[in-house]
Amino acid sequence: MDQILVYADSLTWGIIPGTRQRLTFEKRWPGVMEMELIANGASVRVIEDCLNGRRTVFDDPYKPGRNGLEGIEQRIEVNSPLSLVLIMLGTNDFQSMHAHNAWHAAQGVSAIVTAIRRAPIEPDMPVPKVLVVVPPPITRPMGPIADKFEGADAKCLGLTSEFSRMTTEIGCEMFDSGEVVSASAVDGIHLDEKQHFDLGSKLATVVRKILGTP
Repeated sequence: MDQILVYADSLTWGIIPGTRQRLTFEKRWPGVMEMELIANGASVRVIEDCLNGRRTVFDDPYKPGRNGLEGIEQRIEVNSPLSLVLIMLGTNDFQSMHAHNAWHAAQGVSAIVTAIRRAPIEPDMPVPKVLVVVPPPITRPMGPIADKFEGADAKCLGLTSEFSRMTTEIGCEMFDSGEVVSASAVDGIHLDEKQHFDLGSKLATVVRKILGTP
């Protein structure tokens, strides 16, 4: 069985835009991906590690534990053996309390990939492959999270090109989610239920190729 770890934030946790509610597993893109992989004959288990507000390598000044680099090596240990890790982070790096741009987010993800590759797993367990998923571009933040993400639409410009340059440099697979989904029209940040389905379906195809499964 191939175990796949999804390491991400609220876009993947499945927050329903404009609310504090959560989509059920089968409606979140990791669940959609798992079900489609299994339906196509793959033997897989998808493990979600998705935290609302998680940054790449930066701290949230108001909430502890949102630095995505801290503890990632232990998460790889805990969940090994892993065949693949999917990382979809960067959106929260552009919150209004940060002066970060697309380059900073890309370098943050690079640091996480490096940490995954050096994690102290048990002897003879595989170093997992990594797939970096570029979050969809932020549009105009709206609703209760508007102040939190003020200016984020400008800060995230060039995210795909920076992620592409970074993943090429470190030899890592990349998929641009913006090819199939966009930020929700409700809040300009998260994914609607239909977008979760579309992303999960597409990533099932991408993951099959990476793992060499049917």
